[in-house]
Amino acid sequence: MTLFALIRHMPTEWNAAGRLQGGEDVPVDSATAPNWQVPPELDGFRWLTSPLRRARDTARLLGIAEPVIEPRLSEMRWGLWEGETLAGLRARLGAEMAAAEAAGVDLRPPGGESPREVQARIRPMLAEIAQRDRPTAAVTHKGVIRAVLALATRWDMRDKPPHRLNWSAAHLFRLDESGEPSIARLNVALERV
Repeated sequence: MTLFALIRHMPTEWNAAGRLQGGEDVPVDSATAPNWQVPPELDGFRWLTSPLRRARDTARLLGIAEPVIEPRLSEMRWGLWEGETLAGLRARLGAEMAAAEAAGVDLRPPGGESPREVQARIRPMLAEIAQRDRPTAAVTHKGVIRAVLALATRWDMRDKPPHRLNWSAAHLFRLDESGEPSIARLNVALERV
């Protein structure tokens, strides 16, 4: 088993406004950036990061020297819905939005990608990490972390997640030899310096 940890990027102005970021390259809001540090459980891990600026900013603020940029860790693309809020979409689209959300892992925004497509994108990466057999951590996005959680728990995303995730924490998974994830430990505190 290979340990694999995921950390969501620090907050952005779009997070504060509840806007869907997707592939938009929004930076971390330096005025509200938390004072996190990597937990001791992740000492000695190899580090990856999404290429999006908010993830790279977070890696830098965590003091991670030269993480490997991994495009498969990019956030789920929200297509035409990027920049909108879920509340706004629900109000504007009504029953159409309710049907889209009821699709769970198959919710696919116009011009975007579904959580199932995110899973297909990251599965080869998980297998590669398992083959390396070296503990690895990544700074990524909520959509990617939810996709890994869904793989680990067989959650279809049609209802509430089976575990409540703290987005200011690291989430630790075990990868078997083929890269299939299972939960090791969720909500590992990002200790304050």
